[in-house]
Amino acid sequence: MSAVLRRWAVWVLAVAAGAVGVAAVPAADPSAASLSTRVGELIDGPDYRHATWGILVADAKTGETVFARNPDAMFAPASVTKLFTCAAALVALGPDRTFETAVYQRGLRLGGALRGDLILVASGDLTFGGRTTKDGRTAFRDHDHTYANSGLMDSELTDTDPLAGVEALARQVKEAGITRIDGEVLVDDRLFARSRGSGTGPDVISPVVVNDNVIDVTVTPAEEAGKPAAVTTRPETAFYQVDALVNTSAEDTTPDVQVLAVGPNQFAVRGRIPKGHKPAVRVYPVDEPALFARAVFVEALRRNGVQANAAVVRPGTINLPDKSAYEKLRKVASFTSPPLKDAITVTLKVSHNLYASTLPCLIAAANGQTTAEAGLREEGKILKELGVDTDAVSFGGGAGGAPSDHVTPRATVQLLQGMAKRPEWEAYRSALPVLGVDGTLADAVKPESPARGKVSAKTGTLIWADVANNRFLLRSKALAGVLTTKAGRTLYFAAFVNNVPVPKDTGATREGKALGRLCEVLYEYGP
Repeated sequence: MSAVLRRWAVWVLAVAAGAVGVAAVPAADPSAASLSTRVGELIDGPDYRHATWGILVADAKTGETVFARNPDAMFAPASVTKLFTCAAALVALGPDRTFETAVYQRGLRLGGALRGDLILVASGDLTFGGRTTKDGRTAFRDHDHTYANSGLMDSELTDTDPLAGVEALARQVKEAGITRIDGEVLVDDRLFARSRGSGTGPDVISPVVVNDNVIDVTVTPAEEAGKPAAVTTRPETAFYQVDALVNTSAEDTTPDVQVLAVGPNQFAVRGRIPKGHKPAVRVYPVDEPALFARAVFVEALRRNGVQANAAVVRPGTINLPDKSAYEKLRKVASFTSPPLKDAITVTLKVSHNLYASTLPCLIAAANGQTTAEAGLREEGKILKELGVDTDAVSFGGGAGGAPSDHVTPRATVQLLQGMAKRPEWEAYRSALPVLGVDGTLADAVKPESPARGKVSAKTGTLIWADVANNRFLLRSKALAGVLTTKAGRTLYFAAFVNNVPVPKDTGATREGKALGRLCEVLYEYGP
């Protein structure tokens, strides 16, 4: 083909791309034309004839648009919403912000006996020591336990003590000289109003969080088919009762383990697990986080040599002092959280719905307010200061599962551009899952992918049951973050696909791989 014909062909491609909403490519840039072609091959197939794509890719240094498809249309972002939530929290509170959970005594001390009450005041500590390893790191698993009941069998537990926070407080109470409590043990959870989050996993939003407010259930098959599987729980506490009966099935059977609520603080574990299968993790979400925390604190006090006469399974008398009264009470123990950036890392790496839903409440509390709605309004102000077009975003919660959660690709890229100018950028970027390496992107590409390790981005998945057609409707599959191309240039990108009918046996897997492939294309053919 002559040079003239080649230029004409590139021009036709650019015009055709513009006609369907793809950013026109300059005729003098054949590499850009190649990028448009490659992306089009991914997103214009028959699988997406009922779906809508929204993509914006911009050069991080110049702001120049590299590729665009419907960049100003609003899309359901699913858990990409957490990019906005975590950015607002880092700006409002600071990456190094810590949270102190304090314990106060109320009443008279006669030797080691407290003739009064012990009060634990919740601070909004998201991890409460339950994710801290022996060397002081904050741990997470790529497949987090809060998603264990979603039907998958790959969730794992961290090798940490879920009761580390309450154990530390109990030891300090004993060291303060208290050996017996004749009154009550109370938990003050008035930092902000209780609410419900959105998304998979525990959804009761509370300022006290122990083990993500779940009971972990681990089911291990017996060595022989037909024998009962071993069922263990953590943390172990008298606060709940469990009735477990799981059968070990033949090796070629499909695992099926269910946790069923049967009453207040009572649940059953039923199903089957194949011989030779790795232990399966399930969770029981706690309905009353404050009562759960109180129970395990009472038990921790007893383990550490403090005779706490309060009943574990009976709620303490609600007789909390005025908040201002704590200044006059003696503090006998305190536990300080890891820095907020550690909790943000867990939130973004594993897409932790509970933490993300709680962050607006913490923003509200920092501004003297008490509701998630107040925190979301503060978030809107922060986003505007970051340069985000707030007319192009809509949020009903922090996790991404609210029906009103919608954003445009351009607003998402604006968020990344704004955060990159902030001192919180390093903490923010390092908290994102890395393509092919960890978090929710660990399995998105093959180990030999050239883009592996070159993309830091937040994933999003929102899927509904289409009962009439015995399939799923993938309401949203999304990815947004930072990418370094083969040529060494940094790109900010946001990609959403909404409303994709998918078979039950594949779910969102196909679209997850498609977004991984999109990253590979941007890496290979980007500027």
